[in-house]
Amino acid sequence: MDNYRLEPEELFSRMHWLLLGRVAIITFLLGIAVFSDLEEMELIPQRSLSLYYMIIVTTYVLSFCYLLLPAIIKSIKLNVYIQSFCDVALVTSMVYVTGGTSSIYSVFYTLIIIYSVLFLERSGSFIIASACSITYGTLLDLEYYKVIQPLYSVPGDNSSLAGYVFARVFTHILSFYIIAFLASFVVGKEKKLRLLLAAREDAFEQLDMLHRSIVESVSLGILTINQAGRIKSFNPAAEAITGYRFPEVEDKQLTEILPISVDLLGKGENMPVENRFEMAFQTRENRQVILGCSISSLKDSKGEKIGDVIIFQDLTSIKNMEENYEKGRRMALIGEMAARLAHEIRNPLATISGSIQVLGRGLKLQESDERLLRIILRGKEQLESFLKDFLLLARPAPGQPILVNTSDMIEDVLEALRYTPDWHGGISLELDLAKDAWVYVNKEDIRHIVWNLFLNALQAMPYQGFLRIETRRCDNGILPACLEISVADTGCGIEAANLTNIFEPFYTTKEHGTGLGLAIVSRVVEHNRGKVEIASEVGKGTKCVVRLPLAENVDVE
Repeated sequence: MDNYRLEPEELFSRMHWLLLGRVAIITFLLGIAVFSDLEEMELIPQRSLSLYYMIIVTTYVLSFCYLLLPAIIKSIKLNVYIQSFCDVALVTSMVYVTGGTSSIYSVFYTLIIIYSVLFLERSGSFIIASACSITYGTLLDLEYYKVIQPLYSVPGDNSSLAGYVFARVFTHILSFYIIAFLASFVVGKEKKLRLLLAAREDAFEQLDMLHRSIVESVSLGILTINQAGRIKSFNPAAEAITGYRFPEVEDKQLTEILPISVDLLGKGENMPVENRFEMAFQTRENRQVILGCSISSLKDSKGEKIGDVIIFQDLTSIKNMEENYEKGRRMALIGEMAARLAHEIRNPLATISGSIQVLGRGLKLQESDERLLRIILRGKEQLESFLKDFLLLARPAPGQPILVNTSDMIEDVLEALRYTPDWHGGISLELDLAKDAWVYVNKEDIRHIVWNLFLNALQAMPYQGFLRIETRRCDNGILPACLEISVADTGCGIEAANLTNIFEPFYTTKEHGTGLGLAIVSRVVEHNRGKVEIASEVGKGTKCVVRLPLAENVDVE
């Protein structure tokens, strides 16, 4: 199998190096001749010098032709055969003009044989070795038998002795074939090594591709650090979770990116696999997330520790799911309690209420007794209101969803609130209501939402304040369009520490509050596939935003 045909670019590169090498050698020989001529050293006799220069010029011309030859003859082997035979002829001519039997230039035959092995393999190298043997032996035989006359001879020349000529021819021929054999052996080994190396490189590339595809495809963030704690790798999942690109974190200290204790890195070698930890992290976009992390040692092939591998995952959604599950579990428990409490309290309460009303009509009571009777009735109404809210928190009001115009609903609720004790003359009201803002919900649900939000805003401004109510369509082209109901007041505000608890049932900071208002709002909004958000600052006021799906984005059965 001709392996070189598989790598034509390498073959042409070697041919270019061959041309450069030939030109370099012939230039060196030209330099020797010119130097000896200028210094009158007579290294080469004058009668041979002109032919010597002619051979050098011929070599330059042929080298230029060799450069153009591949455009005419596409076969690389044929190109090399032509160059090799031409070089054999030029070296034979050089040997002849520099002394024949006594010439030292016969050493260049070995260079031709060696480079032929690189292109023509073992069979081609033996052909070239045979060509060298034939031309060199023929030249010496012709000189010995006086068929051609040597241009000059050196003192002590033994070219007339048959034994000397035979020994020189035999020695050179033997050396030609030995060099061809050894060079082809070395090149064969080189080929095998190249094939083995190519196979290993292919296997390594496949392994590296598999490793990269695994590391880059997993949804887990993976980063590695060296012994100095500097980041050396950062996979795409790590970039997506943290918001940082690898060029931004490369060679930075791990603690500059992830708030991981140095003590944990020191324990990475002995830390069990199941030993995980969680931490809060702020992404580059200032988004708060919860990361689940694990650390393990990074070792080399000798088992020596060279760093650590940190694997982390964004657990924020999982934590939210756990919180929602826990909240749902609590709501289910409250619902069960509410049903039982309603059954146990409502019946006695109705009996008490009916009995008091009958007694009130049949008896003539003094003014103080009538006042006590009214107090009892108000307490009964408060208990019924509390039970109603309690049941609504546990189980949203039953009923068939209908199309509701929120603008009309808000105006009706505001009209009713004007007759409550929480409304007073110090309240300034601003309305900015979208027209034809329809939502597909239970009418009582939307009434409970706006009633509790408005009532909370009024109670936060007991003396004076500004209440702004706004509704608008919200459509960013990415998420489904929704209706946004915004209620903002300039009341006392809510402390930051309390914002995380305001939707919890029975959590309240009011002196006479039940802690069910915002809990009912959150429960009802979630029941209608919406979202509620609250932003507040102490002394400046509170803004509550409720988002409900618009009617066109709800499947109406």
